[in-house]
Amino acid sequence: MENKYSGMTVNERLYVSGLINEFDKAVKEKDVGKVRSILNEVDIRDEESIEAILKQEGLITI
Repeated sequence: MENKYSGMTVNERLYVSGLINEFDKAVKEKDVGKVRSILNEVDIRDEESIEAILKQEGLITI
């Protein structure tokens, strides 16, 4: 099965999926669990990528 988000950036995936506002809200509220859940919904599932995004958004420090 082909990944429907193949070749898209994280922001593109969030926009196309309709989850960008929900993602931004979760980041603003510092809800790491919700951010992780949303990233999983747009087929970002590997821990290294998720941690990089969390770090970029200022939600964790590594």
